[in-house]
Amino acid sequence: MKDELAKPAAYLSHGQTQWLEIGMLLAQDADLILMDEPTAGMTVQETRKTADLFLRLKGKHTLIVVEHDMGFVKAIGDLISVMHLGRVLAEGTAAEIEVHPEVKRAYLGSGGITNA
Repeated sequence: MKDELAKPAAYLSHGQTQWLEIGMLLAQDADLILMDEPTAGMTVQETRKTADLFLRLKGKHTLIVVEHDMGFVKAIGDLISVMHLGRVLAEGTAAEIEVHPEVKRAYLGSGGITNA
């Protein structure tokens, strides 16, 4: 976002505003960062850039992401917990979650997880 330094936050795109907020969290050097639907309303390109950003943050911060975009989750997730009706339905890697019969029945159908 170097090219946007002189621009007031009100003139940033939605994705850039999200990145600014993530940057403000990083400036606090938090060990644990919880994000709720960080890609909601983003374009496909912004979502990809956000996935790249999250991948670069791995190992430096613990990231907990609540997200419905399973392609994004698959791109960034090491351990995925699927919640359904207030309880943990399944936990595992993206590959394990994608074939889990209860998850498929509740959320995925026969299409599996799409790419971010």
